[in-house]
Amino acid sequence: MKKLLSIVTAIFISISCFAQSKYGNPEVDPITIQSKFSDWWAYQNKKIMLSRDFTPLDSLSNAMTKEAFLEELTKGNFIPIRLLSEEAIYNYKLFKIKPDSDTSIKATIVQEAFDADKNLKMEGTAFPKFSFKDLDGNIVSNETMKGKIVVIKCWYIHCAACIKEFPHVNALASKYKDRKDIVFVSLAEDNPQQLKVFLAKRPLSYSVIPNMKIYMNETLQLNAFPTHFILDKEGLIKKVVSNYESLEVALAKESKM
Repeated sequence: MKKLLSIVTAIFISISCFAQSKYGNPEVDPITIQSKFSDWWAYQNKKIMLSRDFTPLDSLSNAMTKEAFLEELTKGNFIPIRLLSEEAIYNYKLFKIKPDSDTSIKATIVQEAFDADKNLKMEGTAFPKFSFKDLDGNIVSNETMKGKIVVIKCWYIHCAACIKEFPHVNALASKYKDRKDIVFVSLAEDNPQQLKVFLAKRPLSYSVIPNMKIYMNETLQLNAFPTHFILDKEGLIKKVVSNYESLEVALAKESKM
């Protein structure tokens, strides 16, 4: 009996080691990173992007669906940590939150996971019907955008994170300027006058549509900014992301379709 238990234990250890070696070790110590909110947030904000495509792993390094991964995070029992890998490979694994960790860590993870899960559920659905005028008087609608890949940035003037990424999204628009089948549109909460004054100092290389607060809050039901959408040529939502890094990767993928 003891011999049998030893064999079973050896097999279990072997399987566990294989799972860990297959995906790699955590890039930071999951325990130490929870010691201070500021340390965890600096890591989370830079390294963990729940809206991007990644390989989700449970606490035993078993692959799981992204939906299940995000659902576990919304329960407040885990933190996501990236495993060491090549630069373009993202393996996120669940690690237990310590009982004495800062409660702000748990609360922030729950909120970010909730937002990411909500965005994920939008992917594959039709973007709501719209027909608006941009600041230049051009009509922007589902019909005028038909047959094009549409990149949509949702923002407002007093959103620091929205403004901080202007140089990056402008560079992205410039990168695809020769692609006539890709258009860049932004929905802004603010009125035309406010936007014209603001954009005179901080240009945005997107078509800018004003007075979109109600549409974004009620129709799109957004509660986090910035939010970026990528629509395919049929008007379906292909990707919903919260930062330009994930946007850049997603657009590169969609532009090759």
